[in-house]
Amino acid sequence: MSIEQQIQQLREQLNKHNYRYYVLDDPEVPDAEYDRLFQQLKSLEAEHPSLITPESPTQRVGGAPLAAFKQVQHELPMLSLDNAFNAEDMQEFNRRIVDRLAYPADTEIGYACEPKLDGIAISLLYENGVLIRGLTRGDGSTGEDITLNVRTIPTIPLKLSGSDYPARLEVRGEIYMPKAGFNALNKRAEQRGEKPFVNPRNAAAGSLRQLDPKVTASRPLEMCSYSVGVVEGGELADGHAAILRQLKNWGFKLNPLLEEVSGVQGCLDYYTRVAALRDTLPYEIDGVVFKVNNLALQKTLGFVSRAPRWAIAHKFPAQEEMTVVRAIEFQVGRTGAVTPVARLEPVFVGGVTVSNATLHNMDEVERLDVRVGDSVVIRRAGDVIPQVVRVIIERRPDAATPVVAPLTCPVCDSDVERLEGEAVARCTGGLYCAAQRKEALKHFASRKAMDIDGLGDKLIEMLVDLDLVHNPAGLYQLRVEQLEKLERMGPKSAENLVNAIHVSKATQFPRFLYSLGIREVGEATARALALHFGDLDPLMAATEEALLEVPDVGPIVAKHIIRFFAEPHNREVIADLLDKDKAGVHWDIIQPVEREALPLAGKTWVLTGKLEQMGRSDAKNHLLALGAKVAGSVSAKTDCVVAGPGAGSKLKKAAELGIETMDEMQFIAFLQQHGMADV
Repeated sequence: MSIEQQIQQLREQLNKHNYRYYVLDDPEVPDAEYDRLFQQLKSLEAEHPSLITPESPTQRVGGAPLAAFKQVQHELPMLSLDNAFNAEDMQEFNRRIVDRLAYPADTEIGYACEPKLDGIAISLLYENGVLIRGLTRGDGSTGEDITLNVRTIPTIPLKLSGSDYPARLEVRGEIYMPKAGFNALNKRAEQRGEKPFVNPRNAAAGSLRQLDPKVTASRPLEMCSYSVGVVEGGELADGHAAILRQLKNWGFKLNPLLEEVSGVQGCLDYYTRVAALRDTLPYEIDGVVFKVNNLALQKTLGFVSRAPRWAIAHKFPAQEEMTVVRAIEFQVGRTGAVTPVARLEPVFVGGVTVSNATLHNMDEVERLDVRVGDSVVIRRAGDVIPQVVRVIIERRPDAATPVVAPLTCPVCDSDVERLEGEAVARCTGGLYCAAQRKEALKHFASRKAMDIDGLGDKLIEMLVDLDLVHNPAGLYQLRVEQLEKLERMGPKSAENLVNAIHVSKATQFPRFLYSLGIREVGEATARALALHFGDLDPLMAATEEALLEVPDVGPIVAKHIIRFFAEPHNREVIADLLDKDKAGVHWDIIQPVEREALPLAGKTWVLTGKLEQMGRSDAKNHLLALGAKVAGSVSAKTDCVVAGPGAGSKLKKAAELGIETMDEMQFIAFLQQHGMADV
């Protein structure tokens, strides 16, 4: 086989694989095999550059940058479509068609139906099956020549498949950016400190208009065909949907939701089905397009000045609208997160009236540079919370007011904490703040904290909703006569709960610490703090340096502890919990233990496999509280390996080195022997 024949064979193979991958979504070979064929072709072409042709699969990488795009007149204008916004508009569109054709009023016209992709319209011209030009729609009469850029898009064939295509064929379609590619592109931009794109359509437009085709080649663009323009030297089918199926045979990607329906009700039913799918589709759509399917009828119906009479776009409710920011307030979530919220001039978007939109955090406020009085674009897709996507700086009034982050919680007036490196600011009044009340009480009463039997989540929510409890100390003031009136309680249940609350007063210091809900202070860290300080007063007075001496306490955890105990409201609740006349929570003082005196001080343990009774994180925290170092790999310095089901190479290496191993049940027994009775 000659070099020319080898190259031609490789090109045919690669074009076939491209067609199956991008058009049929049914790849025949794995990516690795495709890559091998591509590299073979690339190597042969590098050795024989005179054999390289513009339609070769290797020529999608992009040529030299342009100084500007050339303006080219369309041979057939690229007209826009009229719009329908409701069922009445669609019925009127259908009535006009029936009347113009002089058909009986109840005639059901056949329509081709497609989603209206939210991208950029494109015209592609092929001569003898080879792509020679790509134009944007432009103003409909004249477009920009972006041939070098469209050549880089994998779903645009450089050479048509088969042999029955017209000698000269113009294919029209939509270039768009799928949601996944858009999200990945924006993530990379943010990592580089660049401004992200507002939406996939803007990203697609910006990518297509790059003067350097290599930039376009790096962007995740796709194209779906939706019609033809110039056709010379060949015949096409007599129906719109059939023509699109011909295009698919020649190598073009079609939208899989293409359908043929009968009558206006068929169109409305299609609209409803696609609208229900909208938010689950991997690409953005802003409506559906209906076209009279029969080409002879299209010719009879003709055009008005700017649009065909035989086609219409039935638009979905807009997902983006413009409005004005009337105020920016701060809400406190159940975990203490303080979130800025824009109060808006009400606007109808995404099918509902929106008057509030989240701004996420102060980093987002600063990135958008949003101010009170600004005109902004709001986006709402499906059930997604409405959000501000951009500020229209050109409309900013002189009196627009910058946003100032609050220093104190807008709910309870406790200090607001925002640690370096964190985007979210949080209220420090965890025990006191009304916004965090339910979550604080649920945590306080949980099994590993104060272990109040019978005080479940639903009951806590009821107590808070009825304003019977304001903080953990208030639980100890509850009376049987209050509780027995609650739904599904009764006298006996109320008495049992009051007794359980009373029993919980006698607790252990580590449990009490854990029950306070200090950020990053889990069960094991609470135990380590209790062993190190012995009692609450020395812990509350500890400096950051003193806290850093505790196993498993780093700078971030130390800051959380200091801020929690520095908040007067938290101290008030703690004082009420310890007050004998109010709650009377108490425990036996623990003799402080030096780290070197901990039972596993100086020992290195390794966890491997799946632990079924406890999570790996809990197991690690228990070991740290006992003074051990927990390593990620087994070595000669490892003292013990805890192996659950699925343990592999680490367990094997431990056996080879003669290192002690335990299964999970042995490990739990070991922890209980060292005072962790609640494991």
